[in-house]
Amino acid sequence: MSSFLFSPLVSPFFATANILAGFVLFMYVIVPAAYWGLDLYNARRFPIFSSHLFMLDGKSYDITSIVNERFEIDMDAYQRSGRINMSTLFALSYGLSFAAIAATITHVALFHGKEIYCRFRASQQKDDEPDVHTRLMKRYEDAPGWWFHALLVLSIGVSLVLCTVLKKEVQLPWWGLLFACAVAFVFTLPISIITATTNQAPGLNVISEYIIGLILPGKPIANVVFKAYRYVSSSQAVSFLADFKLGHYMKIPPRSMFLVQLVGTVVAATVNLGVAYWLLGSVRNICQDTLLPANSPWTCPMLELFHIHSRI
Repeated sequence: MSSFLFSPLVSPFFATANILAGFVLFMYVIVPAAYWGLDLYNARRFPIFSSHLFMLDGKSYDITSIVNERFEIDMDAYQRSGRINMSTLFALSYGLSFAAIAATITHVALFHGKEIYCRFRASQQKDDEPDVHTRLMKRYEDAPGWWFHALLVLSIGVSLVLCTVLKKEVQLPWWGLLFACAVAFVFTLPISIITATTNQAPGLNVISEYIIGLILPGKPIANVVFKAYRYVSSSQAVSFLADFKLGHYMKIPPRSMFLVQLVGTVVAATVNLGVAYWLLGSVRNICQDTLLPANSPWTCPMLELFHIHSRI
């Protein structure tokens, strides 16, 4: 539990208590009732907990059999193979994530809507009395707004080039990218408020997959790309704000904070991409646990979790 919460010292008691109560209700009441009690959607044909996909007879679903050479879903092959099924716990957790999205919007609107409006008006009129931290930070030069705007335009521009030049590989059209950015922009504020007050960031990955899955059915790569741009953009924005907030309290110059984060992002992205290419080229059948030798460490459980719903 403490591992999930990162550190109990930085989470308020009400948040920890709510998570504990929800965990007990979900794991010891809802999941057992759905699995053993109701046998919901033939739940007992599959493992109670697994991130894999299954056929109706309980066997693992071979995704490669329904994906053509263009990495698109072959609907005829899908009809022959049958419907894809998920484990009970995994399916219920995905369903509850939709409830979390609705709760995030309604909670922020009802409990923080007036404060958001008042603070926005005060920021426009610049009549809000600065606190002691803001007064102390005035000794440093602020990071110009055009730095952020230029970085935003550059990032979106490079992404648009990726979507228009590598159409077959990416599958996501240019308007899909802009739509992902728009969704991330809308949800960043409510997610930031929930994160700041509870130390828990609601996940929007499931609804992202669902939205683009309805718009572009049968294109798993487009689904994963849309999810990455929407989910990662929002999560990185919240992380960026948290770092700036810490820098504000620690009296670190804003320009130094901006440059350090920019350089760190470039280095981290470059290293991650290089390692990914190296592993994909050097480890045969990586992330395909049915084809790997026994006790292989390259089963990629987090990667499997990231794109499992995108393949449905």
